[in-house]
Amino acid sequence: MRVQLGRQRNDIMKLQRAGICTASAELLLQRMLAKIEGLCAERDRLKKAAPGPTAGKVLGGRKW
Repeated sequence: MRVQLGRQRNDIMKLQRAGICTASAELLLQRMLAKIEGLCAERDRLKKAAPGPTAGKVLGGRKW
């Protein structure tokens, strides 16, 4: 997702060099970046709250 944002940022810079107004595109890019940051923070919070992979299992026990 961040790679896609980088590509879009490069496209915006190309448009700026061509003299085309990019204010709305920059605002959209900022909103997308803020949304991604929020989703990453939520993912990290959920990962921290989830039990580990060994919860409820005996260490070294059989897997069948």
